[in-house]
Amino acid sequence: MHAVESSRPRIYQLFVRTFGNTNETRKPNGTLAENGCGKFNDINDAALTSLCEMGFTHVWLTGVLEQASGTAYDSRPADDADILKGIAGSPYAIKDYFDVCPDYASKPEKRMEEFKALLARCQAFGLKTIIDFVPNHVARSYQSDVKPELSFGVGDDQHSFFARENNFFYLRTSDAGNGPPLRLPTEGKEGCNGRFSGEETFGRVTGNNVISWAPSINDWYETVKLNYGHDYTTGRDTSHLPAADAALTDVPKTWRMMDAILQYWQGMGVGGFRVDMAHMVPMEFWAWSIKQARARNKDVFFMAEAYDNDPAKLCEAHVLDELLARGFDAVYDDPTYDVLMGLYDEGKWSNDLDPLTFTGARFHQSLRYGENHDEVRLATSKEWGNVGMQVGKPVCATLFAMGRGPVMVYNGQEVGEPAEGSEGFGGDDGRTTIFDYWSMPAFTKWVNGGKYDGGKLSEPQKNLYSWYGKLLKVIAQPAFEKGEFYGLNHANKDNSDYGRLEGESASGHWLYAFLRSDPTLGQSFLVVVNFNATQALENVRIVIPEDALGWLKAKDQLHFSDRLDSNWTGSSVQSELMQKGLLISRLEPCSSLMLEISSE
Repeated sequence: MHAVESSRPRIYQLFVRTFGNTNETRKPNGTLAENGCGKFNDINDAALTSLCEMGFTHVWLTGVLEQASGTAYDSRPADDADILKGIAGSPYAIKDYFDVCPDYASKPEKRMEEFKALLARCQAFGLKTIIDFVPNHVARSYQSDVKPELSFGVGDDQHSFFARENNFFYLRTSDAGNGPPLRLPTEGKEGCNGRFSGEETFGRVTGNNVISWAPSINDWYETVKLNYGHDYTTGRDTSHLPAADAALTDVPKTWRMMDAILQYWQGMGVGGFRVDMAHMVPMEFWAWSIKQARARNKDVFFMAEAYDNDPAKLCEAHVLDELLARGFDAVYDDPTYDVLMGLYDEGKWSNDLDPLTFTGARFHQSLRYGENHDEVRLATSKEWGNVGMQVGKPVCATLFAMGRGPVMVYNGQEVGEPAEGSEGFGGDDGRTTIFDYWSMPAFTKWVNGGKYDGGKLSEPQKNLYSWYGKLLKVIAQPAFEKGEFYGLNHANKDNSDYGRLEGESASGHWLYAFLRSDPTLGQSFLVVVNFNATQALENVRIVIPEDALGWLKAKDQLHFSDRLDSNWTGSSVQSELMQKGLLISRLEPCSSLMLEISSE
């Protein structure tokens, strides 16, 4: 089985630490020896076959770069507990950009060979690989053993808060916190004294821009911010930085080092990068570095985690648009995700999605997800209205069908992983921890001893897994890969039969409907979603206005057939669609229809 060729990435986020770990101990704050850890070798042919069969084209191998960790190896001592979040350590506190985490190797001293073998396996299955690129910050203990000459901070002027050729921003004695030395918010915790020997006589700004000798527990105190030749305290104007066509010798030192990192992994066969907190790095760097990377491989894929509402963004314009303009293939669609969660937790309506469909090029270049490692699980009891794993159906049907951009599923999502209970540093927060050694209770049933066949799943879990596979295959159809979007909620606000519940004076609370069409290929779909978790919508009528029918280039008689998860079919003539609407007698709670349209 090989991945299907597609112009639209369908990404599986695979967190190596937990993906293949079937250890059932799950001791909070447990060690690797106690709780186990996933390995590169766990991602075997059976695992990759299952991903291809489901319909994925890309695998994001999350957290593979060597991170600061409390686990020691012969060639690497454990890091100071004061600069760690969790015993395993945060995968976004990189210790060596040119190495991979020894935890993930069956033979730690052979970790790079095992990682290369994994890349080769993915390639053999036609799956393109993505790894993390964390450009804004590194671990406080950063030191490259593989390429020591490219260790950040070597040769820096530690007496200057900012210097163009420095890698870091250095604290001044006048800065908050009454230092030196650096005082970390870990004093009193097990194995901690609130100090880090690497910063007794000097200190550095945290990864989240905090200028203090005493960062708080809520800061990214375990990381230090990288300097791209712009003093962020002077504002967002970075126009003084080099242009995209600048020579290697004319760009700041950190730019050159980051380019060397991207070149290193590209040379190993990595096909793309998920860029962490891309909005905190100057836009000029992205234009330059992506151009450099594409000169090495024109097809290299870049997707950006970025948030326009973060005050730390380094541009005045909408940062998602700016990142796309500078060369990114896709940007996180956090705004749509937030609206959908708000349906269940904040009283939002599905109509609130409509303004987000008028975002220009970004609409079709947004990476859409219902889960990722930073967000709560859909099946958590803490958010998403405590609906359970079924909430993923209307949420992901909408997200994945709206545009032409990449879509992503996080490992465990497809079997309803709930992330209940405290795991350690991660706490009981509805997320599968990225800081601790852990395994996923629901997902280990899918792994089934390395068979990856779901043999131990319950029937509802098996059905959910099957549903995600159906969804990924439907959105590979031309109308979704190539087509445009036409929203129908606006045209139905005054339509009392459009899923309106008792006491509501307008429609479009729980019901969302839209068209996707590629007339050049002659394919169109009507997508209909009921977000309500408990109440079926009865005798729904979806009006399709005249200009929408003209846009579809439809003939008078239209036929509708569900291609997702039911045998529903219906027919209507144009005049009836414009006046009364398409009748759907019942939409079950948390359900979706993807109705292919044919006409005569």
